[in-house]
Amino acid sequence: MESIVRIEDSDSIREVLGAANANAKTIEELFDVQIEPDMAGISVRGRDEATVRKVEEILHKLLRLGQDGVPISQQLSQYLTQAAYEGARAEFEGYHPSWICLNYKGKPIMSKTQGQSDYVDKIKKNTVTFAIGPAGTGKTYLAVAMAVQAFRRHEVDRIILTRPAVEAGERLGFLPGDLQTKVDPYMRPLYDALQDLMGADQYLKNMEKGLIEVSPLAYMRGRTLDNAFIILDEAQNTTIEQMKMFLTRIGFDSKVVVTGDVTQIDLPRDQQSGLVHATRVLKRVEGLDFARLSGKDIVRNPIVSRIIKAYDRSLQDHSRDK
Repeated sequence: MESIVRIEDSDSIREVLGAANANAKTIEELFDVQIEPDMAGISVRGRDEATVRKVEEILHKLLRLGQDGVPISQQLSQYLTQAAYEGARAEFEGYHPSWICLNYKGKPIMSKTQGQSDYVDKIKKNTVTFAIGPAGTGKTYLAVAMAVQAFRRHEVDRIILTRPAVEAGERLGFLPGDLQTKVDPYMRPLYDALQDLMGADQYLKNMEKGLIEVSPLAYMRGRTLDNAFIILDEAQNTTIEQMKMFLTRIGFDSKVVVTGDVTQIDLPRDQQSGLVHATRVLKRVEGLDFARLSGKDIVRNPIVSRIIKAYDRSLQDHSRDK
C-alpha cells in the first residue's frame, strides 16, 4: 500500500526525515516500509494498510512537535517510533516535552521522553521528588537543569549537590592530596552537568561566592538548608540513617531532588539502602512524590538500553533458577 503524508514546507520535510534521512531509516527498519520525499510531502509504501497508517501517525507526530519548536532529533524519532511499534499509546500520544531552561550556549534543555516529562512535572509540583531509574535516563542532569533554572529565576539562593562517597568507602585518607582533591573525581558528574548548563566562568564565579556547593553527604550533618535547591545523587548508596539525616536538613523555601538506581547498590550486603527503604516508608507523605524512569527513558546511545535489558533478563533468569 502507498500513502502520502502531505507536508507543504520543504524545511519541515527535511526535519521530519532527519539528517541524511536518519529518522526515516529508523522507521523503515522497524516497520519494513519505504519512506521518500514526494512532490506533495512524504510517501510511505508498506505491505499492509495498518502498518502504513501507523507510520503516518509517527510522521504526523514528528511534524506537530517540529511545528511547536521541538528539535526533531534522532533520539526523539527513535523513542516515538519504538513506542508506536510496541503499542505504547500513553508514551506515544501523551509525549510532549517539558521545557526547562537554556544552557550557556543557548541550547534548549527539555525532557526527551514521557517519563522524563512526568519527572520534571513532579519536581515543579513537590517539595521533595525521588527519581528512581537506570543509568542514562537523565535523572541527575534534569535535576541539575531544574536547579539552575530556579537559581536564575531567584526562586532559590543556592544550589547544593551531594553524593554519598561509598565507592571510596567514605575513607578517603589513603588517597593523596587534601580532602577537596580526594573528593573532586567522585563529584565530577555533578561538576560536568553544572558547567554544561552554566558555562565554566559562571559556574566558577558562583562556586567562589558559595552560591553553588558540591560536597559529600557527610558534610550535610548538623545543617539546616533554607532557600536552596538540593540534589542528593546516587542515593541508592545511602544507609537508612544517612537518608533520614539528609531529608531532615530541609529548611524553608527549599526544594529537594533525590536520584538513584536501585540496581546499582554498592553498600555492604548487611546494610539496607536508604533509597529502597524510603520508597516504602515515605509513600504517603504530602509534598513528596516518586518518579520512576525505565529503559524507555534512556537517552544515551541505544546500545545502553539493550545492555540494561540484557542484565535485567539475566537477573530474572537467576531468580527463577533459585
